[in-house]
Amino acid sequence: MSKKCFLPVATFLAMALSLTSIAADDDSVSLFDGKTLKGWIQKNGIATYRVEDSAIVGRTAPGSPNSFLCTEKEYGDFDLEFEVHLINNQLNSGVQIRSQTKPAKGDQKFGRVNGPQVEIEASGNNGAESGYIYGEACGGWMTPNDRRKPRKVFKDGEWNKYRIVARGARIQTWINGEQVEDLTDEGKLKSHPKGFIGLQVHGVGNRGPYEVAWRNIRIKVLDKE
Repeated sequence: MSKKCFLPVATFLAMALSLTSIAADDDSVSLFDGKTLKGWIQKNGIATYRVEDSAIVGRTAPGSPNSFLCTEKEYGDFDLEFEVHLINNQLNSGVQIRSQTKPAKGDQKFGRVNGPQVEIEASGNNGAESGYIYGEACGGWMTPNDRRKPRKVFKDGEWNKYRIVARGARIQTWINGEQVEDLTDEGKLKSHPKGFIGLQVHGVGNRGPYEVAWRNIRIKVLDKE
């Protein structure tokens, strides 16, 4: 007959308290319910967004400029996590943070989303710029050229986990647990202290259609230090 093994009461209580503490410390909330696009609104462009298999799937549209599915709420300092899958490696994408929209002027058909964007791009054979920070419609690359070295941290054809921590003029990024960027820019980043989060479907002219998907999108609002 096998002997039963019982944990000492003190050990059991310590483990229970530890698990409770972990749950209490996780103040993150889901930005996507896995079923609908509630809490999101599309800005610019005519790419389509749908929910499929508990993921948001963005699909390019012929002749569309960059399109963005954006949170209705705005966020300043936060810890954001999500998973992303480039269904077609020909499509590069990104996630806007602390962004705003410039309204359309005159005979312009679309406004213009602007703000920091964390790059999403297939690694290919030579690596890519995934995880670095680009200034969408606000000056181009924020990550300095001498630091923007192509890397193969992004896994092509798979789900990739991103983490973005934005606090004040500092933005840090990780892909699949590996840190890619730690950027402090008192000028450019301080001019974008708060805004929406946006899922980009890049304009591809008349090529495609191509698709990109996101899931498990969670955010934790950080207190000011």
